[in-house]
Amino acid sequence: MNQEYYFKNAGWVGKIGCDFKDFFVVRGKFNISDVKSSKLFVLGLGFFKCYINGVCINPDTFLPLSSDFEATADPVDEVLTAHRIYVPEFDITPFIKNGENVIAIHFGGGWYCHHNRTFGLPKAIYRITAETENGVFDFVSDENCKIHKSYINDYCFVANEQQDFTLFEDFFDNAFDDSLWQNVDLVESVLSEYCQTNCPVDTLIQELPLKKIGVGEKGIVYDCLENTTGYPVIKVNAPKGEIIEVVFSEEIMPDGRIDMNHNQGQRFTIVSDGKERIVEPQFTWFGFRCFEIIGNAEPLCVKVIYADVKVNSEFECSNETLNWTYKTFVHTMLCNMHTGHPSDCPHLERRGYTGDGQLTCNAVFTTMDAKAFYEKWLQDIADGQDTLSGHIQYTAPYLHSGGGPGGWGSAIVEVPYQLYKHFGEKEVLSEYYGAMRRYIDYLEAHSEFGLVTSDKKGNWCLGDWCGPNVIYPEKDFTEHNQQMVIPAAYVNTYFMVKSLEKMCEIADVIGKPEDIEEYKEKINLRKNAIRAAYFNAFDDNFIMNVQGANVFGYDIGLGNKNTYNKIVSYYEKIGCFDTGIFATDILIRLLFENGNGELAVKLLTNDGAQGFEHWRRNGATTFHEYWDSNRSRSHSHPMFGAPVAYFFKYLLGIKQEEGSVSYKSLIIEPQCVIMFERMKGSIETPYGKVSVSYVNNAESTDFEITIPDGVNAVFKIKEESFELKNGVNKLSCSLK
Repeated sequence: MNQEYYFKNAGWVGKIGCDFKDFFVVRGKFNISDVKSSKLFVLGLGFFKCYINGVCINPDTFLPLSSDFEATADPVDEVLTAHRIYVPEFDITPFIKNGENVIAIHFGGGWYCHHNRTFGLPKAIYRITAETENGVFDFVSDENCKIHKSYINDYCFVANEQQDFTLFEDFFDNAFDDSLWQNVDLVESVLSEYCQTNCPVDTLIQELPLKKIGVGEKGIVYDCLENTTGYPVIKVNAPKGEIIEVVFSEEIMPDGRIDMNHNQGQRFTIVSDGKERIVEPQFTWFGFRCFEIIGNAEPLCVKVIYADVKVNSEFECSNETLNWTYKTFVHTMLCNMHTGHPSDCPHLERRGYTGDGQLTCNAVFTTMDAKAFYEKWLQDIADGQDTLSGHIQYTAPYLHSGGGPGGWGSAIVEVPYQLYKHFGEKEVLSEYYGAMRRYIDYLEAHSEFGLVTSDKKGNWCLGDWCGPNVIYPEKDFTEHNQQMVIPAAYVNTYFMVKSLEKMCEIADVIGKPEDIEEYKEKINLRKNAIRAAYFNAFDDNFIMNVQGANVFGYDIGLGNKNTYNKIVSYYEKIGCFDTGIFATDILIRLLFENGNGELAVKLLTNDGAQGFEHWRRNGATTFHEYWDSNRSRSHSHPMFGAPVAYFFKYLLGIKQEEGSVSYKSLIIEPQCVIMFERMKGSIETPYGKVSVSYVNNAESTDFEITIPDGVNAVFKIKEESFELKNGVNKLSCSLK
């Protein structure tokens, strides 16, 4: 849709000559009586808060959702596929009164005015449509609106916000006199596709109490006992002109001070006007566990804010490391779901990295009701594709970042594929099939001798990411640099093969069988190139099996049985991970798939320096960016959590039968049962909840399995197989 569809003859309003850091309040007035219904379409770019007669109608949201709002000069030498703006719509009937009404929009900052990619200067537009007994009336933003600078006078979206209350008046109240304000300037329209979405928006999830730790460097330190996203609500009682600073961190020092190495530059500043006030940030959130307040102020609580995505899974067993890993992955993922895209971290960058997102989407769909959230993000991925070359950006929506053509670009295949497998809607495959083919063309154009050897000129060309350097069991892991040594071309060509294998399946599903032979030829060419370049027939290893190198080749059918045996023997020997984000996921899946689930569990629960237990034992409440917490910039990165999907598929055994989608046909086949005293868990499918639980007793293992109506299911254990009925099934087996 175009702008007129939602906004009719409304104009974009702002102030010519402003800066992208400027914040403004626009006020408009309208008279109406006896309203039967009224709705509002409104945009403030970047973020906005909208008030109707003094009541904020979107208090805890960061709107509009992130998108590629309009064309810019960045990325250089690329033409993005599409530009769109998501238009929020509100029912404002309860807020309308007879007579004069006031709409006030507080706007600025956000993704639109992000310093790394500024689309344009702050601006706003609105249209109110009201139905009365006498007809339907529209009220729109135009040159009669009034504008004034905000009391927010310093801002960086990912780091800080400053509110100067010496500049504050109650701009949003109906009684406020705006006669001395300037009239708005009509500014240039935003050329874009205007649309709507059912993607969950950021909202207040809960309020956390606080623990007062003690005196820090300059002020009082408070701990909310978990790493989270949102902000504290601050009660200010300070003399006029006093500056109160709130400084954030993800970690507390042993002596009770906040750890500035994990501050990420985050700061909230308040200039007091001498009045007692309850204050909170308006246009940013923070990622933190603790904070220090410097000045005459105290916190009342912490508001936890992220996208309203429901967790619809359960997992609990007799192993605390696995319990922690499941719970912490979910929490970390939620903390990274803001403004309509899954981010790498909730502070430093906040970008929707396609590598992190495609890697974890299977685990997300398994554990959360995230379908609408990822459908929106998938559109962002497609919108960022270069029309000329087929290049998929490293982040969606696009911001200049680093990544690689394989592990990042393959999101255009992996995300729709996982949406189809989990929810059964093949339309998503048809919609993005053309984009998948253009992506393969891009990889072809950046290949030499059958290997994907380069990416866009001047950009990074990563393979795997965030693994330790080459390690040996007798060495201290913390001695090694956090860098990958597996050749990027090896990993990127692996992802090209995996994408093509999925596209064979996709082509069959959507009625494009003529494309399959082409894909198979490309697959064979790439496999032969990988074998020739990286497989050592002398010892049956790929690249000496460093950092899990063998798992990439073996996962696409290369190497031989001895190659797999080398994987098993090596990880039995070192007993922990030495892998980056992609190899970690592939390694655990391969071990489960090939009957070595016990080793997979041992790796997942290992108490060495490279594993989840290391994080848990050291008090982490979110996943870290690196295995080595001391080297980690961010302590809220979900990407290592991809194997959580296998807790459900292999440990609980909730697997789809080959060819099944949306969990229509199930094989319940739990692995490693005798390793646990008990286990229980469930997932929500399009047909309803599937749950599996068991308890190991002295003589038998007692299972209880619930299968929803409309689902066919078989239970397999050892060499036995049982048909399961819809509803509750109770079985006992002797496994010892």
